[in-house]
Amino acid sequence: MLAVVVSRADRASEHIGEHLLDLAAWTEHEDPDRPDGDGGGTYYRSGGVELRTFDDLHLHIEDAAAAFDDPALLVFASRHSGDTGPLLTAHATGNAGPAEFGGEDGSLAHAAPNALTVVRRAFDEQAPDGYGTGIECTHHGPSSVGCPSLFVELGSGEEEWDDPAGAEAVARSILVLEDVEPCTDRGVVGFGGSHYAPRFDRVLTETDWGVGHILADWSLEALEELDDLGGEEATGVIDQAFRRSGVGYALVDGDRPALAEAIDELGYRRVSETWLRETTGVDTALVGRLEGALSAIDDGLRLGALAREHQGGFVVEALPGELLDEANGVDRGAVAEAVAARTLAYETAEGASMVDGRVALADAGGYRRLVEALAAVLEAKYDHVEVREDRRGDRDGDADGGEVLARREAFDPSLAREAGVEEGPAFGRLSAGEPVEVSGETVEPDDVRRARELRFPF
Repeated sequence: MLAVVVSRADRASEHIGEHLLDLAAWTEHEDPDRPDGDGGGTYYRSGGVELRTFDDLHLHIEDAAAAFDDPALLVFASRHSGDTGPLLTAHATGNAGPAEFGGEDGSLAHAAPNALTVVRRAFDEQAPDGYGTGIECTHHGPSSVGCPSLFVELGSGEEEWDDPAGAEAVARSILVLEDVEPCTDRGVVGFGGSHYAPRFDRVLTETDWGVGHILADWSLEALEELDDLGGEEATGVIDQAFRRSGVGYALVDGDRPALAEAIDELGYRRVSETWLRETTGVDTALVGRLEGALSAIDDGLRLGALAREHQGGFVVEALPGELLDEANGVDRGAVAEAVAARTLAYETAEGASMVDGRVALADAGGYRRLVEALAAVLEAKYDHVEVREDRRGDRDGDADGGEVLARREAFDPSLAREAGVEEGPAFGRLSAGEPVEVSGETVEPDDVRRARELRFPF
């Protein structure tokens, strides 16, 4: 069940609540066992959503889930205050350091990484003209909710808090969360960066990875007020951020050696934004096996299109070096496209701008298909390209061996000299395919062309 908390102390929250009641078919119920100001009295249900109203501001409401019937996810419909202009935003709650705005010191609520992704994308669909959309770091209470939770907010000032279009957009975004699983193991804890967390927002909107707690730069500074980063209390908060996000990966913004050491010692994995982008849509167990068999994504490994649907094993092959070098010299981009389309993973060089090294293939037959694709790249430079089997049969134990034959006819200066053509403009015209006159005789371009053959073994 999705639980929704509306606060009478927050006029934007009440406004959002009114739109929630208008947008769905609700049944009215009474709870005589709880005070009206504590979620009791009149409350509302619609399908798998329950809405209750509290007197206090959201950030001071601890254990709000106790007012509901075992919710899977709880949303605080809230205002956002700031100098950001019209904005729809969402975030998890708790305090990395001292509690200045609700909650407890060094205590984090259970985040909802998957729900944050869903509501963030809903913002983009629902936001009225002129509104920005985004997320925020973890920065205020409550620290204890009783289930995974999110603040979903309308901001950033009085004009927006009273804006019907903005309130309706937030209400619609909240209702999208009905039946959404709040958590996912494909998620990261964010460390560093600014309050509005643009790097982690990119992860949410451009990959299939969720984001749990985000401890921004200032949060990490506040954490030091509890203890040094290597100390027991601070390490406990870092561990909390993972456990209460339900994830095992960290994305660190900036160079933070002490933090990195603490994360590593706790047994969580630090990953890069590149790693998250590359692994989007790919099973993490397969990613681990590919990185183990080849190299790390952060060292230049790239995942091919086949990885996103692959089940089972794979074979590792070294790309034919001479053929690869020639194809990269013709068109690096075409090589990368051909290799990415036919592999599970491939190694790169020069800042991942050039395919180089080994590949992981779904089956042994994939090697021949890849050679044919590389040979096709050569057709932009050569007049004739042919993939030939090794006529000797088994070459070095590889029955699939052979060679790529590439032939190109080109202007040959030595033939031109033999025909009596002097170096200069006449050479240029012949090279461009124009005939020239020499002592009253016509020299045709084909007369001074010679075929060049190259062979690339595989």
